[in-house]
Amino acid sequence: MKKIMSIFFLILLSVACQESVSENADKKKEQQFFQVEALPQRVNLNAKASDISKEWIEFNALNTGFDALFTVENEEDLAFVLDDLVEKQKSLEESEYPPAFDLPQVRSRQKVMKTFILKTRAAVDYRVDATEPAVEMMEAYNDMRNQFNVIVNNTLDTQLLLDE
Repeated sequence: MKKIMSIFFLILLSVACQESVSENADKKKEQQFFQVEALPQRVNLNAKASDISKEWIEFNALNTGFDALFTVENEEDLAFVLDDLVEKQKSLEESEYPPAFDLPQVRSRQKVMKTFILKTRAAVDYRVDATEPAVEMMEAYNDMRNQFNVIVNNTLDTQLLLDE
């Protein structure tokens, strides 16, 4: 009788453990690692800013890198796209900015964008949900693009303000 009871408990224990493992696997499948739908759309450049940035090869390469972010399907794709964004951001940082955009306002926004790219990359490396840092990264990218629009729309001559 003791043997039958011990066998019964072993079978019961193994069945209980298998169910909890499968429940955990289902929960992990339900949780998405990255939600592309949560990303904000890119801010459009106006005609003047678009004309100025048209010849800026490094900035155009960064634009294509951000386009690839919207096609991500799994963790490996996201890691690859983020590695590519890091490299393109480095080349943008080292590139020669167009004279109209070679301002501290643009360079500071570019550094903020770099920070959020690296934050998103760290989230991928540590296998945590990368949606929130990716949204912040897109917002920083949009802020930089919006600054281009502000610069070309600003008709105030700063030399007139500085001359006394």
